[in-house]
Amino acid sequence: MAETIFVGGGGADYGSAQGLLLGYANRHGLIAGATGTGKTVTLQILAEGFSAAGVPVFLSDVKGDLAGLARAGSADFKLHEAFTARAATIGLSDYRYQSFPVTFWDLFGTAGHPVRTTVAEMGPLLISRLLDLTEAQEGIINICFRVADEQGLALLDLKDLQALLVWAGENARALSLRYGNVSGASIGAIQRRLLVLENQGGALLFGEPALDLADVMRQDDQGRGRINILAADRLMGSPRLYATFLLWLLSELFEELPEVGDPDKPKLVLFFDEAHLLFDDAPKALTDKVEQVARLIRSKGVGVYFVTQNPTDVPSDILGQLGNRVQHALRAFTARDQSDLRKAAQTYRDNPAFSTEQAIREVGVGEAVTSLLERKGVPGMVQRTLIRPPSSQLGPITDMQRAEVIAASPLRGKYETRLDRDSAHEILARRAEAAARDAARDAAGNAAREDAPREYSTGRRYAPGQTSTRRTPREPESFGDAMAKMVLKELKGTTGRRIVRGIFGTLFKAR
Repeated sequence: MAETIFVGGGGADYGSAQGLLLGYANRHGLIAGATGTGKTVTLQILAEGFSAAGVPVFLSDVKGDLAGLARAGSADFKLHEAFTARAATIGLSDYRYQSFPVTFWDLFGTAGHPVRTTVAEMGPLLISRLLDLTEAQEGIINICFRVADEQGLALLDLKDLQALLVWAGENARALSLRYGNVSGASIGAIQRRLLVLENQGGALLFGEPALDLADVMRQDDQGRGRINILAADRLMGSPRLYATFLLWLLSELFEELPEVGDPDKPKLVLFFDEAHLLFDDAPKALTDKVEQVARLIRSKGVGVYFVTQNPTDVPSDILGQLGNRVQHALRAFTARDQSDLRKAAQTYRDNPAFSTEQAIREVGVGEAVTSLLERKGVPGMVQRTLIRPPSSQLGPITDMQRAEVIAASPLRGKYETRLDRDSAHEILARRAEAAARDAARDAAGNAAREDAPREYSTGRRYAPGQTSTRRTPREPESFGDAMAKMVLKELKGTTGRRIVRGIFGTLFKAR
């Protein structure tokens, strides 16, 4: 197995061949550049390289172009001559067309296997981010998650969360005394946000069977890593839903995978296209957690690559952790663009042979300025590089071809049928029905007692409407008995049932 993924090379005006060392591929990366400069092709050839090395890949297909990874390129393609000429120029002697093992996923379940998680696994922080809640509304979501943990209420889909919010509204006074103010107005606002999310198709994300992370970390029978492609063209209509799902996936990998140190190659590589959506309007608390996960998840053997138009789309603390960089051309027509270009150039290790800032401005389509980690993790000197041509098909595939790939998938049938097991919605509905029956029975019993003669310890009978002035004294409950009941209640509730939550508020080892 090769130790590097060949990214590109040079010619008379370019530097030496550039390769991504697999041993440092989990130290994250960046693919940046203006629209139409070749970011998608760079993502495609990196996915091919990782797959060939046995590393599974997860990426989002925003424009539908990356589905071509499932099919081999063709000599009939209009760019065939340009591809073969580029291969010869950069010294890619064994260039050939081939397909790669692909698994298609789709939140809406039409362009791939359905992909789901549960409300509980998403956690209160990401749910609040998804719904764009205020601080007060986020507080109520946290209270609902706490109550669900204490009372053993499984939060699987949106109707579970909606039912729990209704319950919280009905018990707002008691909850406010314990956790802080729970207002009906805030609960109503959250319910409206949930309705909007449902109308956008977001309800399809929540439910069971939930995504098993092992299914995105598979290899085919030839030892090649499977390339998981999330159909995101329709999903981009709800950018907050798209960003929240990717952040959830990152957090789940962080929580579930064991520490592996510095492996010979990554266990999984994630490509986050349109990376700016992960951070646009994100609260600082969330950005800080993403930074923390990005810093620590490499020790789990996971590499994260952000794909965006401008490096400044990624927060500087996270950008500093991206060791492998492929920078396509940036346009600099305005003063702000020029400032961003200078900032981007300053993040590279200078090459005395040329100006990095000028090179980023001048590289053409299919060319890039690259800086890849060298031995001992040292950033490589920036180089102008001709990106290698892809071996798989460039561009989208037909619906029939996609259907053939899905039908041949080893996961066919596993996620297609939605499950609806007993959860918060059903439990709370049964409690409400039982309470209604008890209330009706108590009301009937009280009415019967009102109509019946009553007899007290004196032996005297009283007719309806008459009462005794004597009351049987009730023994006061001792302090010890009160404490015992409190401890028992706590053991049955909070302490006994509370679930430990991880770095994003998702469940930790508690699926």
